[in-house]
Amino acid sequence: MSAARATQDKRVRRAPVITEPTTLTMGKALTAGLRAAMAADEKVLVAGEDVGALGGVFRITEGLLDEFGTERVRDTPLGESGIIGTAIGMAMRGWRPVLEIQFDGFVFPGFSQITTQLAHIHSRTGGRVPMPVVVRIPFEGGIGAIEHHSESIESYFIHTPGLKVVSPSSPQDAYWMIQQAVAANDPVIFLEPKRLYHQKGEVDPTAPPRGLFESAVLRPGTDVTLVSYGGTVPTCLEAAKAAGAEGTSLEVIDLRSLSPLDLAPVEASVRKTGRLVVVHEAPQTLGPGAEVAARIQEHCFWSLEAPVLRVTGYDVLYPPSKVERHHIPDLDRILDAVDRSLDY
Repeated sequence: MSAARATQDKRVRRAPVITEPTTLTMGKALTAGLRAAMAADEKVLVAGEDVGALGGVFRITEGLLDEFGTERVRDTPLGESGIIGTAIGMAMRGWRPVLEIQFDGFVFPGFSQITTQLAHIHSRTGGRVPMPVVVRIPFEGGIGAIEHHSESIESYFIHTPGLKVVSPSSPQDAYWMIQQAVAANDPVIFLEPKRLYHQKGEVDPTAPPRGLFESAVLRPGTDVTLVSYGGTVPTCLEAAKAAGAEGTSLEVIDLRSLSPLDLAPVEASVRKTGRLVVVHEAPQTLGPGAEVAARIQEHCFWSLEAPVLRVTGYDVLYPPSKVERHHIPDLDRILDAVDRSLDY
């Protein structure tokens, strides 16, 4: 082993991780989580377009190249199919690749590799060949970007057996969920709400994390249940605060995992409130909210005092930045749905 490589290996083993509660943006929490996962397991590597010296288009991998070197932080050609295909081969050889797709709309050149290969191999081999591949995808809008840079593509992957699909909505969840996704032996589509990258919050590495596939009650309430995930979760919390000021108690639940769905807390909440509003940025038709509504109707029919309502993006192409604020569910649209639910 060369002296330079030996020095690099020592640097890897001493890679810094946060050890006490601190305030971080979601982006930096993801960086810290990746750093912790890479420091804990030398088989974890990061790959994607410009993830090395640039640190990724959103700087999530910034600094990792200096800490872990070019063998574990790999810049790739501009070819998503090749990125995914190469990662599949590396996973077969014992690596745990974490891939970055620069923007949501760029994932489709690699869609066939994800849905017909990555999602199938663990099952196809009877569990003998695990596929510990994480595909990180910045998704949703709210940053004033153009088409193919602001899309909600979750339904494509939720509908693919063999894939796990998760999305954090806070720095604390981002820090832990990326580590849990890396440790999973099934492929994980890790959706990062890009407009929350700069949202700040406390990250406590000493607090026990929730399970990767567990939903979470973020605010208790008694009148209406609000269910969301990703970038619309803070908006739901804002709506709950506004409604509370007027005497209406909203319970806010973050799904966190879209496949599998953990609806036990949602069912318990609906049995208490009798009303459910599902909020997401993806288009309404066949969106995640449709599945939530169907299952709640099946399991909680006799508890419902009103139809399950949905506040979503519209069934149109993502609009230009000047009008995207009308496309994304906002405070007024959510509170209007709450009022309509209470009117029944």
